[in-house]
Amino acid sequence: MSLQVLVAAMGQNVHSLAEQMNLKSNAIIINQDDYFGYEEFTHGEAKIKAYTFAERGVGLSRNNALLRADSDIVLFSDEDIVLNSSYPEMIAKEFKLFPHADIILFNVFVDERRSTYRNLEHKRVRWFNYGRYPAYSIAARVKSLHEANITFSLLFGGGAKYSNGEDSLFLRDCLKKGLKIYGSPVNIGREIYRESTWFQGYNEKFFYDRGVLYHFLYGRMAKLLALRFLLAKKGEICQEIKLKQAYRLMKSGIEQKLEFEEGRI
Repeated sequence: MSLQVLVAAMGQNVHSLAEQMNLKSNAIIINQDDYFGYEEFTHGEAKIKAYTFAERGVGLSRNNALLRADSDIVLFSDEDIVLNSSYPEMIAKEFKLFPHADIILFNVFVDERRSTYRNLEHKRVRWFNYGRYPAYSIAARVKSLHEANITFSLLFGGGAKYSNGEDSLFLRDCLKKGLKIYGSPVNIGREIYRESTWFQGYNEKFFYDRGVLYHFLYGRMAKLLALRFLLAKKGEICQEIKLKQAYRLMKSGIEQKLEFEEGRI
């Protein structure tokens, strides 16, 4: 089974990036910069296709890569991920273990400040536990994604109008289309820690954008789940902006999106 890594990058030297990420399989790199370009090169036994676009938005980069994917399996990744040398064999083994899986979510070691999940065992991922996984954990069958017409949102993520959340929306859409998702305890790489390109602290924009995201993720349950999120995380995220104000900001994001869709604004 063939594998391509789909890399979202910005302002990188693509040859150095292939070395830094330890790419051992074929890959498509979408590099956002101030010009347009394309080149193919080999890195060891891997064939790399590198596109440079004068565009912004991580969702757009992932979609550009997915559109061009011609392998059986793709692994979404970022420029700050270093993959284990045996990741192609690890991924292939897991898809053979779960032949009915459309998507498998792998472990990637990250800094504790950014860690949102850890798979301790194999498990089915469903509506109640899909929201914690980042894009770089996702390996998927290309045929399944193309047949279901699933892409990443252009509204959320680095370089987009609203902050992070494109990965959760992607997995939500996969579940809505009936794709089978599994979590795997296999670790395929690690993150090189760096300052986030989108996170500027738990400020007004953070809570407002999170409200907009919750509207898309949870619909009528958005306000209740927003309150649950704040209560669970208040010790960490409600230092500068207190819980009541944070909840008002999240509700504002939820309600403005609702009013827009209903034609009231």
